[in-house]
Amino acid sequence: MVDTKIDLAGLSLDNPIIPASGTFGYGKEFAEFYDLDVLGSISIKGTTREARYGNPLPRIAECTDGMLNSVGLQNPGLEAVCDTELKDLAELFHKPVVANISGFSLDEYVACAEVMDKQPNVGIIEVNISCPNVHCGGMSFGVDPASAAEVTAAVKNVTTKPVFMKLTPNVTDIVAIAKACEDAGADGISLINTLLGMRIDLKKRQPVLANKMGGFSGPAIFPVAVRMVYQVSKAVNIPIMGMGGISSTRDVIEMMMAGATAVQVGAANLVNPYTCRDLVTGLPGAMASLGIERLADIIGIAE
Repeated sequence: MVDTKIDLAGLSLDNPIIPASGTFGYGKEFAEFYDLDVLGSISIKGTTREARYGNPLPRIAECTDGMLNSVGLQNPGLEAVCDTELKDLAELFHKPVVANISGFSLDEYVACAEVMDKQPNVGIIEVNISCPNVHCGGMSFGVDPASAAEVTAAVKNVTTKPVFMKLTPNVTDIVAIAKACEDAGADGISLINTLLGMRIDLKKRQPVLANKMGGFSGPAIFPVAVRMVYQVSKAVNIPIMGMGGISSTRDVIEMMMAGATAVQVGAANLVNPYTCRDLVTGLPGAMASLGIERLADIIGIAE
């Protein structure tokens, strides 16, 4: 027998498998395929204070071993998510969820965090700081340690639940930003978000995406994600949710050895809707084949 349980900032999860925000909707679509309760948790689609249609079409572009997306945080808004989506999900998934929130100003982050903190089935608040700060020239909150720390402190000031800061990899020094978040009170770090990428249509001689650039995800970014999780895990003393290109049980184990306490699975859900279920069911066998009795024992074991 092997033990897949992990402790994530005080939450006990049956296993470390968490569908990543933006790739699993609000769970209802995937409940048609399997029992969601097999999952460790679910990170719901990114929620903003007001409803957002998102970016113009086309928003998706295929790449070798990955994809580009420029969805633009399409969501029905904070009130609809709390009044409808979270309540519907509670009927299908009977464990705490990860509420992913986004904002374009400090006030938006605070408003979303304050409301999400009161939702009974929210266990962790995940703060996406890859959004442009509209009051500071459009620069992402997550590319500057001071801005990242400011958002962290503001959110922590209005919440009682664990707060994980989701970091962009499109920076020079990911460690400095993670440490700034920890110093400002973050309970955990989520990384990595998508890498910035672009494709060009050779016949049209113009970018494939209407927004020109988008977030690159999929198996191709896995080594980058492992590197960043490893670097951050050696520098902070708070747990990490690692993500970026995970598609197999060996990927899960490798990411945890790099320093992740839990893992989020993103683009793979869009290729195969059973991916997360298959990772959960396949994990004990992969652990046994590698002589791993407790997943918790391998977190950050790589030196």
